[in-house]
Amino acid sequence: MHRRLAVGIEYDGGGYCGWQQQSDAASVQVALEQALSRVADQPIHLVCAGRTDAGVHARAQVAHFDTDALRSSRAWLLGTNSFLPRDISLHWAQPVAGDFHARFSARSRSYRYLILNRVTRSALAHGRALVVHRPLDVAAMQAGAQWLIGEHDFSAFRSSECQARSPVRQLRTLRVARSGDWIAVDVTANAFLHHMVRNIVGLLVAIGQQRAAPERAREQLASRARSSGEATAPAHGLYLWQVDYGLQSGLPTDSAMIEAPIPGWP
Repeated sequence: MHRRLAVGIEYDGGGYCGWQQQSDAASVQVALEQALSRVADQPIHLVCAGRTDAGVHARAQVAHFDTDALRSSRAWLLGTNSFLPRDISLHWAQPVAGDFHARFSARSRSYRYLILNRVTRSALAHGRALVVHRPLDVAAMQAGAQWLIGEHDFSAFRSSECQARSPVRQLRTLRVARSGDWIAVDVTANAFLHHMVRNIVGLLVAIGQQRAAPERAREQLASRARSSGEATAPAHGLYLWQVDYGLQSGLPTDSAMIEAPIPGWP
């Protein structure tokens, strides 16, 4: 008898081509499926909440799979992690209803983009945050961000490879906050277009460096043309931070990652 299980996953995406399996490069999906299959003693196929791109990290990726293998949650966790590389970790595992779907049951997805804004590079943040040496005006960045909140056609913030049928997305929150040398850009939407968050961050960095006025966000959005946009922010500063399924789902919402002490951050 098949059961459906959901799992929470953390990973450093720096060594992978992204979540999705590819024939010529290592992917997070394949590493996880191979480890889970060894624990289940049968092939496992995962469906995830959001297919992160090459180099993008995850604090709280969610996936589901069906299996008739009977294992405790502890066995799934400890067994799978023993077969995973150190840059991928299963954080939780639990049974869910048969109609639960990691992608389609999600109400919203949240990403966080981390920026280290200081003159010197960081040994500890290497590959985990974008380092910007010139001072960034966070107030101006937040002013620009306000133009993007709501339901819009985000064609000007999607990549040319984006395969989404519609460019319309509902951006529910977009916040920029500073704590010392650290700046975080938090964004929540019902769904995202390919490179959408990284293109938004690229624009906000330009505004923060005073290479563009806050109103540039409104103009770029209205243009519906990616060619009018600023450079795409690099992948290594981006984290899939949270997937919301509602309280009734019973899924864990916490993470083992230490929270940064910025008031108002989720």
